[in-house]
Amino acid sequence: MARTAPLSCLLALLVAGVAQGIRGSLRAQDPGPQPLELKEVFKLFQVQFNRSYSNPAGGLPLDPEYARRLDIFAHNLAQAQRLQEEDLGTAEFGVTPFSDLTEEEFGQIYGHQRAAGEVPSVGRKVGSEEQGEPEPPACDWRNMANVISPIQNQENCNCCWAMAAAGNIEALWGITYKAPVEVSVQELLDCGRCGDGCQGGFVWDAFVTVLNNSGLASAQDYPFQGHIKNHKCQAKKYKKVAWIQDFIMLQDNEQRIAQYLATHGPITVTINMKLLRHYQKGVIKATPATCDPQHVDHSVLLVGFGRDQREEGIGAETVAPQSRPRRSIPYWILKNSWGAHWGEKGYFRLHRGNNTCGITKYPLTARVGQPVRKRRISCPP
Repeated sequence: MARTAPLSCLLALLVAGVAQGIRGSLRAQDPGPQPLELKEVFKLFQVQFNRSYSNPAGGLPLDPEYARRLDIFAHNLAQAQRLQEEDLGTAEFGVTPFSDLTEEEFGQIYGHQRAAGEVPSVGRKVGSEEQGEPEPPACDWRNMANVISPIQNQENCNCCWAMAAAGNIEALWGITYKAPVEVSVQELLDCGRCGDGCQGGFVWDAFVTVLNNSGLASAQDYPFQGHIKNHKCQAKKYKKVAWIQDFIMLQDNEQRIAQYLATHGPITVTINMKLLRHYQKGVIKATPATCDPQHVDHSVLLVGFGRDQREEGIGAETVAPQSRPRRSIPYWILKNSWGAHWGEKGYFRLHRGNNTCGITKYPLTARVGQPVRKRRISCPP
């Protein structure tokens, strides 16, 4: 029996062939004749991501919703092509689970909707024990058992802030007590000061909720249900499985952040998510013009860092391996909350060293267990 290529591979091949042909503006109301290749790519997208639109078998007029989504899809492919041309790292952009959404729709579902309000009155700090401690060349907390919980999917709920905070607490609990724990994101949504947590929030809202409730229930007892109207807080109904002492904001310095990450564990950061909608894999390296570091609207969990060794130069593959020019790209490893089918199995990488997409603006972390004077670097490479 002949083997069938995965849908993701077919999409990549077809996108490469049609990207140049769909650049430029397309009219929203009347997309006009579309290349056969574009419709084939859109059809594969629908199958891979389980999208259902009414598509008449040939002829015009097209179903209005199908025509609208096809037009949006074409716009997004063109935008992905532009991002590919602008990126300074090794990132690849193209078809993602969000390729049929407008920028506004995507922002409403996955961004911060609630106004930032007042940043908590916690000073930026990092323990004196880290000031002279160099960070290791690589760090990846995913390589230690019981630290990083599975990738989650926030779906139709603006709860990246709660999922990032929960991931932070789970990781620190695993490092401190050598035991896995998964805490209730739904408790953070139902019981916080924000009201309806699916309308958005920030990591500090989650940490304040944990402190006010003296901990969190387990995800198994109090499961994630997303956007449910009139969902009441049930914090008192379940046993607490993890709690925190307090939370701190780190210095807006990437070297200090790396030191703390390596010696204490994963931390939360809030970044500009502009480039993530079309991201597939690789290291994103942007400029302030392409990803404004002052506009941050998406919270994620920072789990490690490293360097990407890549050959550079056209025709490098024809040169003997020992003679090929290479470049080293330092990067951060971040855990997202858009499901394991997005990005690098739910993760993505950002260039480290130039405050890409505002990663240093709000580096926050809870503190679990009793503080100690000195801790050795313990993050696995």
